[in-house]
Amino acid sequence: MEIFKGKKILITGGTGSLGQALTKRLLNEQVDVIRVFSRNENKQVVMESKFEDDRLRFLLGDVRDQSRLERALEDIDIVFHAAALKHVPVIEYNPFEAIKTNVIGSSNVIEACLHENVDIAVGVGTDKAVSPLNTYGATKLLMEKLFVTAGNYLDKNRHKTKFLALRYGNVLGSSGSVIPKFIEQIKNGKKISITDLNMTRFSITMDQALEFILSSVSISKGSEVFVPKIKAYKIETLKEAMIELFDKVEYEKIHVRQGEKYHETLINGDELKYTIETDSRYIISRIFADEVSDGTYDGMYKTNLEKQYSSDVAEQMTSSELASLIKNSGLVN
Repeated sequence: MEIFKGKKILITGGTGSLGQALTKRLLNEQVDVIRVFSRNENKQVVMESKFEDDRLRFLLGDVRDQSRLERALEDIDIVFHAAALKHVPVIEYNPFEAIKTNVIGSSNVIEACLHENVDIAVGVGTDKAVSPLNTYGATKLLMEKLFVTAGNYLDKNRHKTKFLALRYGNVLGSSGSVIPKFIEQIKNGKKISITDLNMTRFSITMDQALEFILSSVSISKGSEVFVPKIKAYKIETLKEAMIELFDKVEYEKIHVRQGEKYHETLINGDELKYTIETDSRYIISRIFADEVSDGTYDGMYKTNLEKQYSSDVAEQMTSSELASLIKNSGLVN
């Protein structure tokens, strides 16, 4: 992708699973430098020895510290904001801390991007931000709103920054997600813990997520939310996939966690009038879909969705599809 060639990039939360995968992918795009910004020094040391690339710079810092962000963003072209507190039960117990990182931290990133006049700023979101039930989703909704409205603060004579947000489901294998947890339980001879077999979730592979992120950046005009077209699955289907992979799998029923939804939504009904789509993604704009100019995005057309895009009504994966996806993602090993 030519848009990244020779660019200086900063990734907040760069030592996380997405940050590391994004770093690896961008190093193949002939970028000039990648600054990995995070607060965990041990993860930075491990990541530096793992990659061994002289284009990497590791910067200790917290998105809660705007002055540190401004220094880190000097001469940067593109920012990927992936730093967040994200474990639902932990955040339910520590909501004030989540607000400091996910909301105020995101505001600091935006302010620093404006201060340093970067070209593109990307906010990485989640399906839990749609009609949020838990505190995590509410904070990520605010993060998303901050990014898509940041253009209101742009003085076109002084600033050139293009802001956009991304919204997708669980990344297979990401830290704290259900599939690695199930695999760990099975390998330790334990029963997998299931809240409700009829729960549904969206999932996306890391490769799919990376392709979606980078391609969305390349077509963005600014102030949009991009949503991928992906399949969903029932927890019962995931249980059957685990049986296909590991033969004998037992499960125990546990209570639904505080703040946990039965189904996740990527686009709610109220957003449909602002939604257009291409063959691979939905694009939620800040104006009515009818007012988006023809040809603004390649292959664009007004969405065919008639009701909310949620994991209970989206196209479902079979257990064999899900088992193959898990195996090919290298999670079983």
